[in-house]
Amino acid sequence: MQITETKTRAEQVIHRCLRLASFSEDAGSTRRTFLSPPMRECHQELSRWMEPLGAQVRIDAAGNFRGVYPALQPPAPRLLIGSHLDTVPNAGAYDGILGVVLAIALIEELRGRRLPFAVEVVGFSEEEGVRFGTPFIGSRALVGRLDLELLAVRDGRGVSVRTAIEEFGLDSEELSQAELEKDTLGYLEFHIEQGPVLDKLNLSLGVVDAIAGQSRLEFSFFGRSNHAGTTPMNFRSDALAGAAEWIGIVERVAQSIPGLMGTVGKIEAEPGAANVIAAEVRLTLDVRNSSDQIRIRAVEDLIRQAHEIAARRGLSVRENVLLNQTAVAMDAFLVGEIEKAVIQTGCRPHRMVSGAGHDAMILAEKVPSALIFLRTPGGISHDPAESVAQEDVEKAIDCGLHLLDQLASSPEFYKRTDRA
Repeated sequence: MQITETKTRAEQVIHRCLRLASFSEDAGSTRRTFLSPPMRECHQELSRWMEPLGAQVRIDAAGNFRGVYPALQPPAPRLLIGSHLDTVPNAGAYDGILGVVLAIALIEELRGRRLPFAVEVVGFSEEEGVRFGTPFIGSRALVGRLDLELLAVRDGRGVSVRTAIEEFGLDSEELSQAELEKDTLGYLEFHIEQGPVLDKLNLSLGVVDAIAGQSRLEFSFFGRSNHAGTTPMNFRSDALAGAAEWIGIVERVAQSIPGLMGTVGKIEAEPGAANVIAAEVRLTLDVRNSSDQIRIRAVEDLIRQAHEIAARRGLSVRENVLLNQTAVAMDAFLVGEIEKAVIQTGCRPHRMVSGAGHDAMILAEKVPSALIFLRTPGGISHDPAESVAQEDVEKAIDCGLHLLDQLASSPEFYKRTDRA
């Protein structure tokens, strides 16, 4: 009987994710950015699911959805479970959203049973960085890092973060009320892996023990524009040829160091004509690794090689650091408890590093945090073909229920508010 009920719940989780994917800024595809009108539809739908469970629902000043399922004997500390509600353009239905919907499903599966701690479901208003070019606006509010500088950042239409908050009907002067309660016990996040590892291993769930550090830079190679048909090859200062040589080096360096990821994801050449030698090329570099030392050393090497290429080719180069995010270890106690819960579901626990950033790395600044991956079939994410397997969702629900029971009976878990 329990298997049938859990299977029905997994189907409902998937149905709900697809339902939320229909709330979009674009017709025919999913795009939902920070405090765009479809975000309000998400909030309304989540409220409709949570309020019948006895949860107290609110939207905080950063636009985060907050739903608190009370403890057995209030007042009591709380455990946060959630993920983000925003998406990339042309998104799939599960990145971020699945973690919020699973959190609600866990409360539904309690069937009215109260725990010694409250469970707060959090749907972060922004994680992807699409609208303002700056990620984690929602979770930064919870750790008190939605500061004046970030509030002044503007989107492509010139609207600031502060103005976006006000236009959504929220009060930016009340951002302090979005911050974590002092008695917060921790934060849990279920998320699709967004990669092929679990799929290749034929495993439903993964236990994340660290989130990789990330460096993001812009490079500009400068040469000299000239006619493509009349300028001999040995007289050229071709910025695009120099950039292309360096891109190959990025790939070779990343392939030579275990666990290092190096990506040039964007390139722009000027003047951008087929018959004109490029005078300037702008491109991005993204480098990730679970070791900050390895990552930083690789970035320094790639900067050095960019300058060497430029000098040899009669070019100049300039780099600008956009992001330097340190690696974040997940809480060892919670990771151990998740492993136990995964075993209880009949799965083999597999520890892994997340190459992608997640809200858990922001919450980890203030409270014990942990991240649980679900297999991504085919490793496809940030695309409409993104999917989840029903049996993996079932395993995730089972894992979450086992984990809640383990934490409810753990004296060590209740000592952890000292970090808040």
